[in-house]
Amino acid sequence: MLAAVLATVIAVSAAAAPAPSSEGASPLSRRLARALALPQLDPTQSAALALDLDTGTAVFRRHPGLALAPASTEKLVVTYGALVVLGPSFRTQTAILGDGIQHGPLWRGNLVLKGHGDPTLSTGDLRTLATRIRGMGITRITGRVLGDESFFDARRTAPGWRPYFFLNESPPLSALTVDRARSGGTTSLRPALGAAVLLNRALRAAGVAVDHSPALGRAPPTATPLASVPSPALWSILRFMDRESDNFTAELLVKQLGALYGGRGSTAAGTAVLTRILAADGIPLDGVRIADGSGLSRLNRMTARALVGILEAAWASPVLRKAFVGALPVSGRSGTLRHRMRRGPARGRVFAKTGTTSEASTLSGFVSGRFAFAVLQNGHPVASWWARQAQDRFAAALAAAK
Repeated sequence: MLAAVLATVIAVSAAAAPAPSSEGASPLSRRLARALALPQLDPTQSAALALDLDTGTAVFRRHPGLALAPASTEKLVVTYGALVVLGPSFRTQTAILGDGIQHGPLWRGNLVLKGHGDPTLSTGDLRTLATRIRGMGITRITGRVLGDESFFDARRTAPGWRPYFFLNESPPLSALTVDRARSGGTTSLRPALGAAVLLNRALRAAGVAVDHSPALGRAPPTATPLASVPSPALWSILRFMDRESDNFTAELLVKQLGALYGGRGSTAAGTAVLTRILAADGIPLDGVRIADGSGLSRLNRMTARALVGILEAAWASPVLRKAFVGALPVSGRSGTLRHRMRRGPARGRVFAKTGTTSEASTLSGFVSGRFAFAVLQNGHPVASWWARQAQDRFAAALAAAK
């Protein structure tokens, strides 16, 4: 009964809402306009663009160059940039470096656990590292275990975040974080030190005694590589990030890009790298401002034209297409779209990234391998439920196109 009432309300609202002039527009364009026509949404703060991937022609435009808050569709920027410069099979290494020398079963000095931004690093990985140290014949460390997070800066959040976002939307950002900084039911505010403590325990469990308490520190340039563990492949990390809209993963990837290609492991350096990548690939950047990777920052601005440009570029690349599309939630089936578009022509045919904050609701991706699209809706606050209805109807109209 409730579903029927809501459907009636939507239909009445759509009929009552003023639609843009459809003179000369195609039947599909008129259907897409009607899909977005809900009076609860401010058309002056909304934008949409749909592109036929076969012909490269736009089948619908509404304010495609309007700069709006993108919410989590910002993660499409990170997905594209990371795949372009790192490749789908890239893996992040977390290493144990020895600051000292081995004498038989003794390691005289410290062991340094150095992180490089693996968002998936776990206690299981630390057990693997500890087993490898024991496999070298080492049974005692005369120094201590040091946690080294110097690959990134020490900032725990990104620019433009509301104070509430810290811990509620993401654990502390660090190059060395184990189990997303969760241990014993709490989140550590010093993730690198927490990682050192956990490695210390893993070493003891593996039969390696450590003389002194764990601490924070940095590996000197002369430190000896002793053992390392790789992250999952980048394509797998991106799939988790996009399907579950994981903010922590997105922010670590941005800092990693900054460290590898921007001279510093900071959000600012990483977003500058992303901007350069988009510019080099011809993505239109008028009105675009990339302030973080997750889309939480109030400083972010994106256009429908830029988002569709990213989608079109990823689709056109034989190297990127499979990993990029495979990372996205699928309508009615997976990720943040698992409960949306579960019926009708759109079910299982929309591969798209969602975005939701109090001020933005967005959806951007592919339909049936035929269309690329982006819908961005802003408000203060945005009418989130109605925005999702409009987005789903828009995608469904594309899925039903002949």
